Amino acid sequence: MAGTTPRSRAERRSPGELESEVLATLWATDRALTPAEIQADLGGGLAYNTVHTILRRLHDKGLVLRDADGRRGAYRPLKNAAQMTAEAMHQALDRGPDPIAALQQFVTGLSPAEEAALRALLGESGA
Repeated sequence: MAGTTPRSRAERRSPGELESEVLATLWATDRALTPAEIQADLGGGLAYNTVHTILRRLHDKGLVLRDADGRRGAYRPLKNAAQMTAEAMHQALDRGPDPIAALQQFVTGLSPAEEAALRALLGESGA
């Protein structure tokens, strides 16, 4: 059957991956984008309806805002990439039984540049 081979399934993006790609496209500009503009930027034969569905899901999750522009809607991110990453990190720490141990594991995996940046940030906060 066409479209059911393991190869074609492996080439498909996961829903989370598509959401990330759409958000990255929105973060790369300082203006709201229409689904058609996002579709063109992502390329890869992605259907307009798929892009629109992803945007609706992101809107329902409170991750993007929809700006009405006549009959067409344009979307922009509610938060920037750094804010979203920080929020995800806080949520991960809140889910675990021992947030301090999780932080210890996290910092041991930092690159030297990331460690220096963290030390500078903690020094600035008076910690």
